[in-house]
Amino acid sequence: MKIAQIAPLYESVPPKFYGGTERVVSYLTEELVRQGHEVTLFASGDSKTSANLVRCCDVALRLNPIFMDPLPYHVIMLEEVRRRADEFDILHFHIDFLHGPLVRKFAGRTATTLHGRLDLPHVVPFYHVFRELPLVAVSSDQRKYLRSANWIGTIHHGLPYGLLPFQPKASGGYLAFLGRIAPEKRPDRAIEIAARTGMPLKIAAKVDRVDQAYWDEKIRPMVEANANVEYIGEIAEHEKADFLGQASALLFPVDWPEPFGLVMIEAMACGTPVIGFRCGSVPEVVEDGISGFVVESVDQAAAVVARVASLDRAKVRAAFEHRFTIERAARDYLEIYGELIASSASPKGFRKANGDRKREASHPNGTRVPGLPPTAIVTKRVRPRGKLPAKVLDLSTKAIVEPYDIARCSIPNAASETSRNDVIKRRRSNDPQDAP
Repeated sequence: MKIAQIAPLYESVPPKFYGGTERVVSYLTEELVRQGHEVTLFASGDSKTSANLVRCCDVALRLNPIFMDPLPYHVIMLEEVRRRADEFDILHFHIDFLHGPLVRKFAGRTATTLHGRLDLPHVVPFYHVFRELPLVAVSSDQRKYLRSANWIGTIHHGLPYGLLPFQPKASGGYLAFLGRIAPEKRPDRAIEIAARTGMPLKIAAKVDRVDQAYWDEKIRPMVEANANVEYIGEIAEHEKADFLGQASALLFPVDWPEPFGLVMIEAMACGTPVIGFRCGSVPEVVEDGISGFVVESVDQAAAVVARVASLDRAKVRAAFEHRFTIERAARDYLEIYGELIASSASPKGFRKANGDRKREASHPNGTRVPGLPPTAIVTKRVRPRGKLPAKVLDLSTKAIVEPYDIARCSIPNAASETSRNDVIKRRRSNDPQDAP
């Protein structure tokens, strides 16, 4: 099968540091190549892959000190994707919205994995317009915010079997927090859990520019006030095995609809239990009492810290092997690819085989498809992190939110023509995966 994987350009594939989406794209791409498929990866020029690499910018945008605007780079990439679209059986997008207008004529040969949150007010109207796009969710919880979309499957992420070795003993004896310093990730909860239990806590996390004030004003003072809490900064990929494997437990105290949370299965691969808050995909990923504990408060989290030693780390690893390997994820994607190819060859196109869409169409009262009257237009800027203000959800977006009952860089284009006049300087302010 000839497959195109289209990745975001914010990080390399795989990323050198943080970058959940790009890491997932890397794992999937390499597994598809290993299984004998002809894969072309559209990504930043510093990416490393065994697939055919189309370099869409010199270096990953987040690590480029003169990065300002990601849009020109992504448009350049999409132009090359459009030019070469007929070369592929399937085009698999991981870049959220940008390709919508581009692929309408061949949408049946595309799959789009949505890696980010879908509870934001701009999401629903987009997918009312581009409702033909075949979409893949990364958790069942993610889908509930967009029930009328053209869902073709839900595929949990996976890791290479031997990427992170099993460690039968938690030799470090500490709690671990790995990811980003951000309000919705709730590192303050992690610190409070450590303070209540007396357990050492190590925080390995990056601080984005948008979250600098949160770090300066809230989290750093908490770190400095607790002698058992250590902030070690952002760690590289090769440091994860020791950091997670030596921990007694991973704390995952999120306070937002986490689409997946790659770090949870990274911990499980090491045999390290996860203490996660019941939010977003956490209950789907963590098997309570087996691979960790699902809690609803700091009090509950502090109480189960003493119980993690009773969990069998071999069973934690077994849960990972059974549910979260990249081999399983690739099989699931290949099944979807095959269905898409077969359906696109049908005179009626892809919709004939789309059971999810058919079932939703049979319940018209369960989905609102408004015509976006002038009163539905939202002009207020909403910071796309953490919980949305109730006023915004209740008033300005009420008409369009579906109900639910539950380093220097030039700008080379993808055809290898290079323009060195347009340089950019601003870092990306929002990570669509919000993971690991």
